[in-house]
Amino acid sequence: MSSLIQEAFNELYPEKRLKYSVSLKYSRKFKPYNANVKLHGSNLMFNLSKEWKKISNEIQIGLIQELLIKILKDRRKTMNMELYNLFMKNVHLAVPKTKTDENLEEAFDRVNDVYFNGMLDKPNLQWGNASTSKLGSYEYGSDTITISTIFKNAENELLDYVMYHEMLHKKFKFQSKNGRSLHHSSEFRKMEAKFPNRDFIEKEISLLARRHRLKAGMDIFNF
Repeated sequence: MSSLIQEAFNELYPEKRLKYSVSLKYSRKFKPYNANVKLHGSNLMFNLSKEWKKISNEIQIGLIQELLIKILKDRRKTMNMELYNLFMKNVHLAVPKTKTDENLEEAFDRVNDVYFNGMLDKPNLQWGNASTSKLGSYEYGSDTITISTIFKNAENELLDYVMYHEMLHKKFKFQSKNGRSLHHSSEFRKMEAKFPNRDFIEKEISLLARRHRLKAGMDIFNF
């Protein structure tokens, strides 16, 4: 598989020689379509989730090139990288929807009807842990919205606001610019600001998170 890395490097840097020892491994430890690269001395180690094995070499090369320019701090662009980005923006269409929750579905439907004209297709929906720092997330590869459990008994408008933020990530995906992936574009921020009472809701969410942090601290010392 190191030939994929060599091909990716040659396309990015036809004027240079690959001076690193390279390796590529597919792992079951990653979430679908995740990947990373590590540089230790002169060793470049690429780790891809097992799902990448069945994807075309052209798209895998684009992924490897994206990882290369990040670790080498470059801003080059290739056709393969464009193919990779296009793939990641559409992979949700093929992802099976197996995770759901009644409360999260209701929140998704409320937000979808009001802000997306009911047109956003429903992703996997799941509760995460009781995080007070990472309130929600959207995974492109698994098409999954995850919400912190601190919102399980919260007012609907607080849950809906966090759901709305993650649904915006699903709608806008990301933009690739100068070797970077932008997840909060100006268009994203403009639409996010349309949520009513946004400033008040963010204060209420901060208070909710603070209460959960205090409760967690009390639980630790509750013998």
